[in-house]
Amino acid sequence: MHLFWHRRDLRVPDNRGLAAATTDDTTLPVYVVDHDMLARLGRRQRAFMIEGVRALKARYQELGGDLLIREGPPAATLARVAEEYDAEAVYYNHHYRPARRHRQQQVDERLSTRCSIDLTLVDPADLAPSYPNHSQFHTDWQAEPKPTPAVVQTDALAAVDDETTIDDIPISEEATVDDDAPNPDTADSDPPSAGYDAARDRYDSFLADGIETYNDTRDDMQAAVERPVGAVSRLSPYLAAGMIGVREVWADATERYDAADEDTAAKNADGAAARNIEKYRYELSWREQNYHLLHYNPTLLTENYKSLPNRIAWKNDPDEIAAWKAGETGYPLVDAGMRQLNQEGYIHNRPRQNVASFCTKHLLIDWRIGARYFAEQLLDHDPANNYANWQWIASTGTDSVDVRIFDPVAQLSKYDANADYVTEYVPELRGVEPAKVVEWPTLSAETRQRLGPEYPEPIVDRDAAYERAQRVFETALGKR
Repeated sequence: MHLFWHRRDLRVPDNRGLAAATTDDTTLPVYVVDHDMLARLGRRQRAFMIEGVRALKARYQELGGDLLIREGPPAATLARVAEEYDAEAVYYNHHYRPARRHRQQQVDERLSTRCSIDLTLVDPADLAPSYPNHSQFHTDWQAEPKPTPAVVQTDALAAVDDETTIDDIPISEEATVDDDAPNPDTADSDPPSAGYDAARDRYDSFLADGIETYNDTRDDMQAAVERPVGAVSRLSPYLAAGMIGVREVWADATERYDAADEDTAAKNADGAAARNIEKYRYELSWREQNYHLLHYNPTLLTENYKSLPNRIAWKNDPDEIAAWKAGETGYPLVDAGMRQLNQEGYIHNRPRQNVASFCTKHLLIDWRIGARYFAEQLLDHDPANNYANWQWIASTGTDSVDVRIFDPVAQLSKYDANADYVTEYVPELRGVEPAKVVEWPTLSAETRQRLGPEYPEPIVDRDAAYERAQRVFETALGKR
């Protein structure tokens, strides 16, 4: 018999480690409640993961097997299970976060193990250790073959006489990510369903009504409000929790791309559908690069990726940090993004970039503070994506532009000119003329007070904060 150790891969289909385990022997799936790792998750994501474990156990039972649930340090716990069931080997999928790597090493030292690459389409070890920009990474990554979805032999799943569930194990409500983060339980009234079936339903909806217009709508904030699943896929919580496999996502998108490409050729059409689908596939390569970065740089979560000649003069003003977290900066796009994050555990990618840029550049808040807050609040928090993207925005990561600063006024004008997204999350500005909402931080204080007396005043001057950020980062880069 084999054991398969589930972690952030809460699914049966397209699970490479599980497929490897079931190829030649009966396999008993095991989920180990590792309290220290669960405490590293935000409250919202932790609840989502626990729901995912429930859904996974139910699915195994439908298949005639079961999911054995135990608690404790993984190495010792798996050793006890292996002895109890006379298992010859433990199979698992490789993870990249340093704490998870450490647990893998402990299990490897104690038991006979087999590790699979499952979180990525391409094994980071098959690529060069570093790339100067995403374009060069994408060139090499694109040339690598992409495996088809893994096939699990479900008739090899072991049935066990054990009725332990995740509910039988007390899970602490304490979180170690950000002690200052508000408890989202009262704000998030409608969390998404967990598990593979829910992930598959969401992806099917996007494939049917979204992927062929993805590039056209991905930054359209009006579409984001009117069609939250469709303008984008909203698949990120499921990918982060491993409730759907990336090979399955890639294969279905590729099938749609090939069909659209053939249809374009047959009808001599403009190829819009194929271009939109290709953009979705291209975006997956950013996720791949983020895992590549974490694979080769285990300190990505705590240290600057880029070596700078001088220290960045972070300001880290406590009042400004609090205002940023609460969505009370007086910058409508930033505040709408942060309020969506706090209410839903999700933030659309366009405002996600803007709130991070405003945090690190206009307010000069250390990117680690912002990244930790995201880790606490995001339902779709993924360490590789979160920390690599924060470093990219903070000009300490892989961005080819030395100092990139998003202007939240210009960004709002370009992507939400009618203020549809802003007024969805900032009710104080409903009824204000959209053009005035766009220009809000540049209006006179008297005008702002007249139009939106309940909305906070801007906490920094737009131009002065921009220029200060330029000076600070150019100094850190040795350009001043």
